[in-house]
Formats: sequence, C-alpha cells, structure tokens
Amino acid sequence: MKSNVESQATSILLVIAGAKGAIGTTLAAAAANLCHRPETILPSLTTTELLHGLDIPVRMHVAGWDVNTTAIDELFSSHGVLPEALWRPFADELRRLPVLTPPQENLLLAERVKRLCADIRSMRRHYPGARAVFVNLLPAAPVSDLGACASLEALYGDPSSADFTDLAYVLAALQSGLPVVNFTPNDLELPLITAEAAKRKLPTAGCDGKTGQTYFKVVLASAFKARNLAVDGWYSLNILGNADGKNLMDPERAACKIANKTELLDEILEYPVGKPYGCCTHKVHIAYYPPRGDAKEAWDVIDFKGLFGLPMSLRLNLQGRDSILAAPLVMDLARWMTVLQRTGRSGSIPELGFYFKRPKGPNPPLTFQDQVRALQRLAQQCRRDLGSDAA
Repeated sequence: MKSNVESQATSILLVIAGAKGAIGTTLAAAAANLCHRPETILPSLTTTELLHGLDIPVRMHVAGWDVNTTAIDELFSSHGVLPEALWRPFADELRRLPVLTPPQENLLLAERVKRLCADIRSMRRHYPGARAVFVNLLPAAPVSDLGACASLEALYGDPSSADFTDLAYVLAALQSGLPVVNFTPNDLELPLITAEAAKRKLPTAGCDGKTGQTYFKVVLASAFKARNLAVDGWYSLNILGNADGKNLMDPERAACKIANKTELLDEILEYPVGKPYGCCTHKVHIAYYPPRGDAKEAWDVIDFKGLFGLPMSLRLNLQGRDSILAAPLVMDLARWMTVLQRTGRSGSIPELGFYFKRPKGPNPPLTFQDQVRALQRLAQQCRRDLGSDAA
C-alpha cells in the first residue's frame, strides 16, 4: 500500500551543508548533467537497477549553505576535480544555485535552527514540486559529548551544542520534514536525533561515506574471512591534498574518521587484528599532501597467514578521485531516502550500511556480501510496501 507521501515528484532537491566544497560542487555539476544528459550519470548509480520502477524522479537539483561566497562556477578550477567540458555548458545554471551564507556561529542553537528552517523554506520555493533531502558534507569535527542529553530541551540548553555546527542543520532538516544523509564522520546520530527522526517519520542514513580505500578494505576483509585466512596486520596510508585532507591534519578532527576506518576491520573479521602481539596491528594514517589535490592515493600492506600459519602478504595501491567516488553515493542515498520516506520507514536505516564506514541503526550488515544482500532485500521490501504497480 502506498504511503500518503505523494509518489510522483518533479525532481529531488539536495539541501547540502557544505555545498561549495569539492564534493558539493561535483554534485552540482552531476545534477546538472543528470537533468540534461542523464545517460552520463545514471550508469554510475547503484540505484539505477536496484530501485528501477519505483517512480524516482530523474532530475536532481542542489541548494544549501557554505561559508565560501565565490560563485560555484568559479570554484571548479580551484577544486581541480572536473574537466571544463563537464560543467561549462551549465555555468549559468550553476551560478544561480541558491547556496546561502550559514548562520553566524555566535548565535544560540535555537536561533540557528530557526534561521536554517527559513532558509530551507526558501530553497523549496525555488524548486516547487521537488522532494527535498538534507545532506551533511561539513568538515570533520572534534568528537562531541552530547549523547547524554535526555531531551531536546537539554540539548538546546547545553552550551557545548553551539560548538557542534552540524547539529543545527540536522535539527532544522528534521523540523522541515527532510530525510537526512550524514556523509561525514561527525556523530549526528545521537539517540535524541534518531528518536526525533522516528517521531517525525523521517528516514536517516549515516555515517561517514565509504568511498575508496575503506570500500576496498571491506571487500578484501570479507574475502579473507570467507577463506579463513587470518589477517596478521594491515597498514593503510592515505594521502590527499584537498580541503578534507588539510582539515584532517587536526588530530581532534581526524579522530572519528580514523576510528571509523580502523574499528570496522575487527568487526568484519570478528577478532582483534594484532592480538598475538598484544597490540593492534591495524594502522591507519592520513597525510595532507597538496600536490595530490582531490586525486587521493592510498596504499595498503596486508599481512596474513594460511595453512600451517605460513605468512603471505598483499599490496594494494589505489589512485582514486575523492569527489568522483563520493558524488554518486550521495545521489544514490538521496534516491533511497525519497523511496524510504514514501514507504513510511523512519529513523536510522541499517540496510544502507553498504554506503558507510560506520553504518548506523540496529545490527547493520558488516561484510561486503551481507551489505549487498541487505540492499537487495531493502529494494524488494520497498517494492512490496509501495504496491504491485511498483513491481
């Protein structure tokens, strides 16, 4: 049976916090191409096949907030992600995107939320008929200590809440009826936030998008586990030269991301890597290297043991494009959110663990095989919930 959320919409509106960063501008160009040349984008989306026939609008638009006041069409050169031919035909359209200045940081949390809610109403008026989804692309932040707040009133009253910039955006999104995609490592999935999303019948997905090195780490760790090959140690090095890499040079800001990259290995394998040595031998390092720009590089050295405990090793070198890997995942997640909202699903959706380093929700799938199967089952469930006409 269809939910009371209208099944037909003209488009999907990505309401992005951090809209002018490398990923945000790549999304803007991808959305423009999707509207005018969908054949260049749809083959890169996992949802093209998984959600086929579920009345998902093809058109997608971008709006949001950013502290950078430079027009989006002027940022492509500085970000160094896309060749000019991929965005220049849509330069006028990109220049007009409604990307607003964020609220001042000296405002109280409640005042920020009120201002952001008004901004969201303005963005939605700009794209009437679009189904809106909030996407968090803000920089990695220091670990917050707000999980103990027993109520929204306590959260609003906690002085430290004003220091967690992301919080105002997610509260405004939920108050405005928007599903939430948390692509950052910042822990927005506080118990109060998850409960508020469930109360408002809104799905959420997070956290920490799994784009390059960690995606292949999950694949390989799942393969080692399937063959009963014991992982003795795993050394991972990432170098990247974009704003994300620079931000992660602050140890407090890098803590969540490194933890997300590290802890998932033990969870997949179901044993602590390095136990025979009395210490963790899964090492993850991130280095800011400006010459790389958005074209990040990752090295993995994996030591493992086979029959009779004899040692072997694997070397992996990934030369990826950070924003090119991330943008289609964000688009996929936005499409999932619109479908799940129509089915009535709410709160954290663990079946979407395929897309995240630290999937949220009860009992999220961990191995690659389980994550793929969970996506397939979720798509089947959506078809059943939306009725036979969606089959």
